[in-house]
Amino acid sequence: MGRPVLFGMEFRLLGPFEARHDGRPVEVGSRRQERCLLGVLLLDVGRVVPTDRLIDLLWNGRPPATARSAVQTYIGRLRGSLNPYGVRISTRGEGYAVEEDGHRVDVDEFADLVRAAGRAADPAERVRSLDRALALWRGPLLADAADDELRDRLHGTVEELRLVAVELRAEAQLALGRHTRAVADLMPLAAQHPTREHLVAVLMTALYRGDRRADALRLYNATRDLLAADFGVEPGPRLREVQRRVLAGDDRLDRAARPMHEIRVGDESLPWSVGGHPALDFCNTLAGWGHEPPLPGAEWLRGYRTLAVWAGHVGLVDEVSMNRLLHLARRDPVAAEAVLDEARTLRAALYASLVDPDDGAAFETVARAAEAAARTLVFRRETDGRGRWWPDLAAGLRLPVHAAAFSGAQLLADPARFTVRVCPDRRCGWLFLDESGLRRWCSLGTCGGRAGVSCRSA
Repeated sequence: MGRPVLFGMEFRLLGPFEARHDGRPVEVGSRRQERCLLGVLLLDVGRVVPTDRLIDLLWNGRPPATARSAVQTYIGRLRGSLNPYGVRISTRGEGYAVEEDGHRVDVDEFADLVRAAGRAADPAERVRSLDRALALWRGPLLADAADDELRDRLHGTVEELRLVAVELRAEAQLALGRHTRAVADLMPLAAQHPTREHLVAVLMTALYRGDRRADALRLYNATRDLLAADFGVEPGPRLREVQRRVLAGDDRLDRAARPMHEIRVGDESLPWSVGGHPALDFCNTLAGWGHEPPLPGAEWLRGYRTLAVWAGHVGLVDEVSMNRLLHLARRDPVAAEAVLDEARTLRAALYASLVDPDDGAAFETVARAAEAAARTLVFRRETDGRGRWWPDLAAGLRLPVHAAAFSGAQLLADPARFTVRVCPDRRCGWLFLDESGLRRWCSLGTCGGRAGVSCRSA
């Protein structure tokens, strides 16, 4: 009988590099570049990282002649340290990959928790998820193994996701009446990112609700001056609206100026998901169309890139597929625009199916789209041992439409479909799940029942 292999390593990349097994530290990589190399591989667990990319990253584009042999030496040392714990670093073609064997990487866990918070309808649940996510943050990515330039090249979106997480948590805390906590969380970040308008808008709201109206206005003036000096621009419409409400003493300032919040994923602006289901988020891009121009941020189907990023953000497609879609869209923008029209047609039909169960034509449209989607699905086993259906890359640019259609069909066939409620206000129209049967209004992020009429069963 051979020696048993231990599984379940935990790798911490958010801050100084750490490896743990059963809660105890494991010494890995005596050299900084060894830890950096392992960190790069762990950011793409299960996927091959070409040797040329590893060399480019480790030496910042200025590799010595011995770089390739040095990488081979580092890999050998890492294998020697990690093999006893069941961590396999495989050689595949012209690169290396850390195999998926149930190991935990804090970067992945962090991103999953932020996405889960974005899907949660209950602000208390959002706070809990975001507290867990932010507790993982011990500092910049690979703080003791990478410099700022390398961090940007490795995973520049991690810092952005942290900022989004803090903003989302502050907004959820405001919904729970915890404006003092929101101020404490946002003040240090506002000093570091003084021209981040969404952050400033949330902080101004929190200051106002804490009877610090003058501080809120001083913050606005400082931000406006910096935007003008650094970029030659004025604050955006949301920030100006918050300032207007502070000046007017508007007691509705705890509600957003537009019918939904937005978050940033990379350089894409997406709606803050409060529907509780990807199919509802897809439908809620219709929400708020009753408002006078400009149309709300809800209309994120303005471009194919945003649709693809949204599909990846809510987990309808994996990151590899999302990046492939962005590449295909750049190569063939005309075809991408045609697919975007299909997405809009599907969205309207799915919305109608959920709001009016008697709309047979809309239901038939969704059914046909779901049948086409089903033909593109492949079954994959996840790292936790469970499996799920994924749309296959062979679907090309239509992949996110197939994913949305399949998600919509699943909701229409699920008993949860009978807990969908709709806001009757023509300026809102928000759809959300109310499995408790206790909520009267849609999210404060939309209209919060401003019309004085309870939301109704869809």
